Amino acid sequence: MPFRYTGLDAGQFLGLFALSDAELAARGIQRVTADKKPGFPCRVSLEDAAPGETLLLLPFEHQPAASPYRSSGPIFVREKAAAPYDSTHLPPVFASRLLSVRAYDQDGMMVDADITEGAHAETLFTRLLTRDDVAYLHVHNAKRGCYAARVERA
Repeated sequence: MPFRYTGLDAGQFLGLFALSDAELAARGIQRVTADKKPGFPCRVSLEDAAPGETLLLLPFEHQPAASPYRSSGPIFVREKAAAPYDSTHLPPVFASRLLSVRAYDQDGMMVDADITEGAHAETLFTRLLTRDDVAYLHVHNAKRGCYAARVERA
C-alpha cells in the first residue's frame, strides 16, 4: 500500500523568524541552533537540521480536531525550510527513530496506536491504514513525544 507523507506548510512560520528573541519568548517560542545531527528534526522538510542551522522550537497544534484528542506539542522548524515534504517515500527523519503512531478516524477520534522502529514503520502503517475506520495517522517521536508528520493513503 502506498503512503503519502506530508510536512507542515512553511508559510505559517516564515514571519516568526523575523521576530526578536524577546518577541518569540512572549509567544512561547525559542530560537535555537542545531549543534548535532540528528537531533533537530524539522517538521516542514522532515529532515534533520545540519549543525549550525537556525531553527525555531515552538508549540504547534497538530491535531485541531474537535474531539477529546485535540492536541498540540513542541516542534522544530528550520529557517531554511521552504517547501513541505510531500512524498510517497519514507521521510529521512523516520528511519533512525523509535516512532509512536496514532490512528484517527474521520472525526479525529483515536482508534488505535502502536510503536515501531522507523526502519519498519511502513509495516505498521499498512496494518493501521487497511482498517476501514482509520482516516489518517499521526507519527510522533516516541522518546520525546514530539509530533513528526501526518501519514495517509496515497
